Amino acid sequence: MIESLNDNYKRGGFSGSLQLGSRPALLIIDFVRAYLDKNSPLYAGVEKTHADCRILLKACRAAEIPILHTNVSYQSGGRDGGVFFKKVPALKCFETGSYPHWAAFGEGLEPIAGETVISKQYASAFFGTSLSSTLTSLSVDTVFIAGLSTSGCVRASAVDCCQHGFIPVVVREAVGDRAPGPHESNLFDLQAKYAEVVSLEKTLQYLLKRIAI
Repeated sequence: MIESLNDNYKRGGFSGSLQLGSRPALLIIDFVRAYLDKNSPLYAGVEKTHADCRILLKACRAAEIPILHTNVSYQSGGRDGGVFFKKVPALKCFETGSYPHWAAFGEGLEPIAGETVISKQYASAFFGTSLSSTLTSLSVDTVFIAGLSTSGCVRASAVDCCQHGFIPVVVREAVGDRAPGPHESNLFDLQAKYAEVVSLEKTLQYLLKRIAI
């Protein structure tokens, strides 16, 4: 009898779970218009994810938890992007001054006063940025993660979130990718090894309890 993937992972000890903490924050990763504009080389067909992320953001604002956004920004020529910039030519979309309409945040996901914006050059929102120290200064223990893309910057950020000592909670409907295969396989692996992958509904229930307190 062929062993199922779920049974294989369970037998290997990848069936643990993390308890959500009491001091959450929301991290929205790179939800910019380059992924929403069909004329962009980075267009990912994530309109449903965009709508669900707006619902999540609204709920997090109502719950008055810290909210952080990331975007990607490179100097002209991409020197500060190093090997990553060379590997992915589409990142030229984010050269300063080149395509400001693609670098802008998605409609309804624009940061407001009091929310932190972190510009990054690599996949992880933690690499070479002030994110970890900002979360620590806010006494955050749990990070709800939304944004793009599941197999790229979301995955890298979730792994680093775990490695920096914060509980990563990937909100399933609020993350997206350009293809279902990489999206689902990375959610599966994140849940198995590094994070909790939770539904938008469960996240909203958690946030409503905070509002009621």
